Amino acid sequence: MTLADRCYTQIRQDIVTGTLPPGEPLKMDLLKEKYGVGFSPLREALNRLQSDRLVTLASARGFRVSPISLAEMWDTVHTRILIETDALKRSMRLGDDKWEVGIVSSLHALTLQASRVAAFGRAPSNEEVLALEERHSAFHKALISGCQSQWTLSFAEKLYVDTERYRFPVLMNQGIPHERNLNEEHTRLADAVTARDEKTAVELLKNHLMKTGDTLEKNFDTIFKPAALASSA
Repeated sequence: MTLADRCYTQIRQDIVTGTLPPGEPLKMDLLKEKYGVGFSPLREALNRLQSDRLVTLASARGFRVSPISLAEMWDTVHTRILIETDALKRSMRLGDDKWEVGIVSSLHALTLQASRVAAFGRAPSNEEVLALEERHSAFHKALISGCQSQWTLSFAEKLYVDTERYRFPVLMNQGIPHERNLNEEHTRLADAVTARDEKTAVELLKNHLMKTGDTLEKNFDTIFKPAALASSA
């Protein structure tokens, strides 16, 4: 991993977790000190984050963490549905035994970590939620990994990270009621996919993502400060 790769990973994680909140100015001198890298790898990392839409660049003001909004969130959710349902259908048609095993094993790993977090009886730490998110991401990647299109998988990854920065505060906030049985949703989805039941699997994935959007909209004003909602203009 290069210095730029490490810097990119660290800043992306800090944006997703809210350590660098939406709209935050990203001053090069401060970032250089915080992440312990020079200007060249730092600028490379920020340019990559700009292409991921997690960072914006205004010529007069420099880099900033991209703002958030309900419209942006729903645009991302709806685009994920378009991309991932198509990739899921192709994966069910083209996926082999290794693809199926990947789904089953990633679901098991996700369920184990979700059970641990639920058993704590307290607000989880950033590290615990990041571990859960890593396994959640791996499960969703496994579902569509048989589509045989690297462009599709790359685009799906960018969309996932963009929704993750909206979802992370919900996972961290114990005051928000969690009314969904996510383990059941994931299990039913995995069962339909490995059974190659295309119609059911696509409908379950679509509903799964739409329910996430509904949860985020319902709690949007609770979890995000007004400063985060500034327009990107």
